[in-house]
Amino acid sequence: MSASAPIVLTSKEKTRMPLDDQDMSPLPTGHEIVQAGWQVVRQDGRVRDELIDAAYQEPRLRQLFPWTGMGELHFSRCTDPRWTWDIPYIQPAKGGGYWVSGPLRSESVGPAATAEQAVAMVIARLPSDASPAFVGTPEQLATHEASLTPDRPGTQALNGTSSQPVPPHDAC
Repeated sequence: MSASAPIVLTSKEKTRMPLDDQDMSPLPTGHEIVQAGWQVVRQDGRVRDELIDAAYQEPRLRQLFPWTGMGELHFSRCTDPRWTWDIPYIQPAKGGGYWVSGPLRSESVGPAATAEQAVAMVIARLPSDASPAFVGTPEQLATHEASLTPDRPGTQALNGTSSQPVPPHDAC
């Protein structure tokens, strides 16, 4: 058996399966994936450092997967694209400060003078099920949540059956 055989990563279960006798290194945990996301957000330079700092200081946001687009800071309940759009996001406001919008692009929460105020506005509007980010896609998250509580309201917004449009994640 070859020690250089590839590892197959099944998309459905996110587990590594060895093809031969090769060493099995563990997959990153959800926490590690989220932490790596925060590092990427900090390094990409699209969002003001003070906003990243304020958001990261809040434990309920720190456990979500962050992503950026057009200078905006978004938070997802899952780690894989197309991220969830059920949490408000923060964007820079003209002339300074911030503007909190969302969860959808057509929805507006309002202005915030400081990063801390903007973060507080997002926290006040977090879904009750905004627990640590789920490792997977929004569709996998919806399937997982439906298996826990089949008649859970709001599941259709995650699995694509909502009547409202889901904004594209590639607007970054």
